[in-house]
Amino acid sequence: MSERVIPLVDQRIPTLSAPAAAFEPATRMAANGLLADRLGRPLRDLRISVTDRCNFRCNYCMPKETFDKDYPYLPHSALLSFEEITRVARLFAAHGVRKIRLTGGEPLLRKNIEILIKQLAALRTVDGEPLDLTLTTNGSLLTRKAQALKDAGLRRITVSLDGLDDAVFRRMNDVDFPVADVLAGIEAAKAAGLGPIKINMVVKRGTNEHEILPMVRHFKGSGMVLRFIEYMDVGATNGWRMDEVLPSSEVVKLIQTEMPLIQLEPSAPGETAERWGFADAEGRHDVAAGEIGVISSVTHAFCGDCNRARLSTEGRLYLCLFATQGHDLRSLIRGEASDADIISAIGHIWGARDDRYSEQRAAQPPDTGHPSQRRVEMSYIGG
Repeated sequence: MSERVIPLVDQRIPTLSAPAAAFEPATRMAANGLLADRLGRPLRDLRISVTDRCNFRCNYCMPKETFDKDYPYLPHSALLSFEEITRVARLFAAHGVRKIRLTGGEPLLRKNIEILIKQLAALRTVDGEPLDLTLTTNGSLLTRKAQALKDAGLRRITVSLDGLDDAVFRRMNDVDFPVADVLAGIEAAKAAGLGPIKINMVVKRGTNEHEILPMVRHFKGSGMVLRFIEYMDVGATNGWRMDEVLPSSEVVKLIQTEMPLIQLEPSAPGETAERWGFADAEGRHDVAAGEIGVISSVTHAFCGDCNRARLSTEGRLYLCLFATQGHDLRSLIRGEASDADIISAIGHIWGARDDRYSEQRAAQPPDTGHPSQRRVEMSYIGG
């Protein structure tokens, strides 16, 4: 089968016709594990998209009307190979990255992903510790993949699950996939030791907010952390509207009508989720009951301590989930650039970073979809 030609104007990337050039600074920057951007934010978290394909068609991410049978996915030759991903991950680790999250699309659709995981699991931080290696999945392939992922060296897993009601879940994934199969995958991941498991629920007003309490009841005391994510204005294909956003503050209030909560301290610097623990009769955190999290990416910006970079499946480095342009690292990776050259490029790119889109959102014009303004799609860069 011949490979499809990628069009000049693409929903994945804002300006394929004028990509960001490979960054080769005149002055060399070495890695010392202390890299920081213009706002003093360190580089600690790298999210790597391993495929632009997904077997779900969730309307907030890959709506069927855009991602249909004729959608031109990237040819395999455009994707970074496992060896290329591992090389660049090693160089990011030299700059201070401690956590790597594999995303997609649906990352488990990438053939032989266990090989990549094994390679990444062998990497070390600047302190000589193993990287915190995790993966986000829709759970559809977990029943047959969970043990192999664990054996390859994956530490933890996050599963996207937008409701327990089968009709609601089938409607949201838009491919008629049953919720029972995802729940079975979660249990397989738990049995394999891929924990603590996090469950991410995107809440869209008018679609699945009635599933909030059933989800909390189901996962309370399970040892898993359920997190509620505000419906985000990522990209230009999901038809985002502010009136479909259910603020996290309302989610917390709803849960507290049935189960008292107390706010907990962040688990780590740069943590995106606000943590709430289930309270016992004395008002203290009931550790056995566990906790929930809320990610308020629309109503409460957390740019101030954002320490995350994102690498697309074809080697573009994005400094913000809401970015309009990425930096081309693939041409360096596949060219004659040495490790030191790429380390220097990463250092200069991150050092010049001043992204804080969520804090500036109110002053931004709406995303019109024009190629010069279009933000990168979540399906392309991962969450």
